[in-house]
Parts: sequence; structure tokens; C-alpha cells
Amino acid sequence: MVNKAKIEEAVTMILEAIGEDVTREGLVETPARIARMYEEIFSGVDESCEELMAKRFHEPNNDMVLEKDIVFYSMCEHHLLPFFGKVHVAYVPDGEVVGLSKLARTVDVYAKRPQLQERMTNQIADAIMEQLGAKGAMVMIEAEHMCMTMRGIKKPGSKTVTCVKRGKFEKDDALVHDFYRMLQQ
Repeated sequence: MVNKAKIEEAVTMILEAIGEDVTREGLVETPARIARMYEEIFSGVDESCEELMAKRFHEPNNDMVLEKDIVFYSMCEHHLLPFFGKVHVAYVPDGEVVGLSKLARTVDVYAKRPQLQERMTNQIADAIMEQLGAKGAMVMIEAEHMCMTMRGIKKPGSKTVTCVKRGKFEKDDALVHDFYRMLQQ
């Protein structure tokens, strides 16, 4: 649960620390706006995928399911700057599938918290394996990190790609090849 009053106090202190006049017209409501924004963009902190993936559908077909180009926005836990991009999620069901929106919602649960891209990639794959009892899962994330583009090294347009494989995807090169082929379509 977000403590808006504490966030407002902290934002006021930051603005004062950088030499701003927190009473000027453009900044008077900024601490409250930031508190509301943090409540939204960090809403995944208190969420779990367990309930999200509880509703499943029996499906005897056990072929790969791929949902690609799921847009996400997250915040780097090192600098509290955004990183954003696309997630590609695939899984091989074991007699049960989940509604497709649940895959995108799973991405949001993990994206909407202070995060590392590497951890987020693993968390999404692990959630699919654990909550769906999938035979395999593969997750790839392509993201641009503002901590690399607007500060520090300043390399706009650079992307970080992470990929994890679980279950059948770890052992079946043809399945992995199909994943990459389907991404190109």
C-alpha cells in the first residue's frame, strides 16, 4: 500500500534539495501528482499472479502459445528512471491454457514495481511455469533504459535484450527455433 503523504514529503524535500522553490505555481501540486503517479506505476508491488492465473481452460492441444509485442513500462530500481519496451511470452501448456489477457497482465504485475530487467524476465517465466503448470516457458524482453539514455553513458536507442527458457524450451532446440521464427512473422 502506497503511503502518499510520505511520498509527497519526500518529493518536496528533493525539490528543495535541488534548489527549487516548492511554493512556485508550477511546483505547488507536484508532490501530490508524483504520489498519485507512484501509486499507479508501482501498483505491482502488492500484486500476485496466483489469483490472476487461477481461471484456466482445459485444452488438449499442447502446442506452443506465443503472445508477442506486449508493451510495458517499468522503473529501474537503481536510479528510479523508466525502462520500457516489449515482452514476448511463450509457453507449452499441459492440458490447460489461460486467457491471453492474463499473460499481458502478468507482465504488468512484474513491470509495475522497482525492477531489474533480468529479474523481471525470470519472474514472468517462473510465474507461467508455477501458476499454469506449463511444460515449458520462454520469455524475451527488449527494452530501452532511460538510466543509459538520458544520463551516464547517454546512448539513446540502445536496447537491452534478456531471454530465459524453462522446461521444454531448455531441451528442445526446434521449439526455440519456432519461437524465434514466430517473432519474425
